[in-house]
Amino acid sequence: MTKRGTGRNSGRSMINFGGITMKKLIALVLLSFPMVSLADYVDVIHAKLNPGCSMTTYLAIVKDFNEQWGKGYGYKVEILTPVQSADMTSFYWVGRIASGTGFGKGLDVWHTGVADPNSTEGKLMSRLAACTTTLARSGYFTN
Repeated sequence: MTKRGTGRNSGRSMINFGGITMKKLIALVLLSFPMVSLADYVDVIHAKLNPGCSMTTYLAIVKDFNEQWGKGYGYKVEILTPVQSADMTSFYWVGRIASGTGFGKGLDVWHTGVADPNSTEGKLMSRLAACTTTLARSGYFTN
């Protein structure tokens, strides 16, 4: 590393790392990080199992949801079950999609589809409603 303060850059200090100036080094570092223009949208549903429905049954429904519906819209669900909690009887559905816009479009399709009990959406919603009760729902953008 050298510092120069003579000639063309007289009066200014230029830091040089093996021929690369500090300005070029900063630009290189910034360009090496991926730039994200939109944050993911995370859909969080706090729920509990209904009597007669097991977690095994519920996870099979979630698997079907991911494969039959979520995959087509870029929406993926994971279930968070408690290991330590004041409430060991509830769990969280955490759905993730690339953007709020994508979530909104998927939600429109979902709500239209559930009106038809013979549609993929209608069949999945019937199974979900029979197995769980929603306690709360929230949406978040990731940073």
